[in-house]
Amino acid sequence: QVQVVESGGGLVQAGGSLRLSCAASGSIRSLNAMGWYRQAPGKERELVATITSSLSTNYADSVKGRFTISRDNAKNTVYLQMNSLKPEDASVYYCFADVLLPIIQRGRNWGQGTQVTVSS
Repeated sequence: QVQVVESGGGLVQAGGSLRLSCAASGSIRSLNAMGWYRQAPGKERELVATITSSLSTNYADSVKGRFTISRDNAKNTVYLQMNSLKPEDASVYYCFADVLLPIIQRGRNWGQGTQVTVSS
């Protein structure tokens, strides 16, 4: 089995910063992409940022220049540094990890989500 666990959410004032972490563990020999989605109440889940095993990154337009995704392949861990937070960034942030190997575990695994609240 594969476990994906996020941490680092919380309450921050607008303009502030938070750093989210996400670790994948369990039956993993190789990971492909990891990243973050978010979902606010009454809205669909939306992509925030992704990073491949070769450290190629992709960001939603709404977070470009403010958020930075990074990754430690040795630890199967992905980070999301969020700066200049806005009230509209408030959401539950979900981490995912795409397992490549072993084949029996291949697929996308999701964390339970971590709440980010931004006060204005």
